Amino acid sequence: MENFETSAIRTQTERSQFDEHSTPLYLTSSFIFQDAEDMRASFAEEKDKNLYSRFSNPNITEFTDKIVKMEGAEAGYAFATGMAAIYSTFATLLDAGDHIVSCQSVFGSTHTLFTKYFPKWNIETSYFKAEDAENVEQYIKPNTKILYLETPTNPAIEILDLEFFGQIAKKHNLIFIVDNCFATPYLQQPIKYGADVVVHSATKLIDGQGRVLGGVAVGKADLIREIYLFARNTGPAMSPFNAWVLSKSLETLAIRVEKHCENALKVAEFLENHPNVELVKYPFLKSHPSYEIAKKQMKLGGNIVAFEIKGGIEGGRNFLDKIKLCSLSANLGDTRTIVTHPASTTHSKLTDEERNEVGITAGLVRCSVGLENVEDVIADLKQALD
Repeated sequence: MENFETSAIRTQTERSQFDEHSTPLYLTSSFIFQDAEDMRASFAEEKDKNLYSRFSNPNITEFTDKIVKMEGAEAGYAFATGMAAIYSTFATLLDAGDHIVSCQSVFGSTHTLFTKYFPKWNIETSYFKAEDAENVEQYIKPNTKILYLETPTNPAIEILDLEFFGQIAKKHNLIFIVDNCFATPYLQQPIKYGADVVVHSATKLIDGQGRVLGGVAVGKADLIREIYLFARNTGPAMSPFNAWVLSKSLETLAIRVEKHCENALKVAEFLENHPNVELVKYPFLKSHPSYEIAKKQMKLGGNIVAFEIKGGIEGGRNFLDKIKLCSLSANLGDTRTIVTHPASTTHSKLTDEERNEVGITAGLVRCSVGLENVEDVIADLKQALD
């Protein structure tokens, strides 16, 4: 097997008659067939051939093949967005009456699927808290089908033990699905620990420059086959242009993520010593409650730092108003450092109780540390906190 960086750079589509060095952009909605038999055999899947870009396309295949290799998966399918990947995966694998067990701290749109939309189809979700992970089996019912988690979680930066949950899923014959967006396949590979399907929002660190949307699901071939058939018929396919951009991004993923993590650790260490900061959560800080688990399953700590500012919601708003260099944005995983105050923005419609339930306290700030000179980032955070 090739090393990670080599696969990211050298996994390419077959060269055309022009012998290009870099993969060209295949902006076509459809593909042609030589004769009736070629067309019949292609649609019967007796031939591995592109039929229509909603099904497959050379650029999308190249991007997907790279993620499959990086994650150690058997197969994959790429989507227009990360949420399209998550929704399609669940919609494919669940039936009415099924039950999901999920960690409580999940991305807001995933939470909305679990609480607003899936109940319409008689699909229920039970949440467990990260600090109560060892008791997860008490939430498993006879109709439980999926065990789902993020690690690190968004935005509370909790770490869940992939090995432990892989064993639980196997014991109870559950489909184990992991959102690996915050870590990327460079920092951890959940399939090593028993995950059946791994999903990503490629919009984040995989793109890394805040340009395009994308999502991907990779995992066991039989499950991905079903996800592919669902997506083929419902239409959430990634565009060839976005796939081309994202495949180029993967060529630099390793070197970018290394620097993101180096900067993030320095930012976390600075924040931990600032008098106006109550608490800092970063996986590779020894003060993180799951530091040992993070060290076991992650190569580095990622680029997201969560910290609690003194002064609650007003303290958080005041901090955002004073920021000069860092961006105020809802995205993350960008070259540019981004700060978000969930309580007054992304999660402002929740009650205090609901926010606390998912680990979002009044003064919590999520910082997606970028690739600027880290001294400049720290100087901006310092003046805003001071």
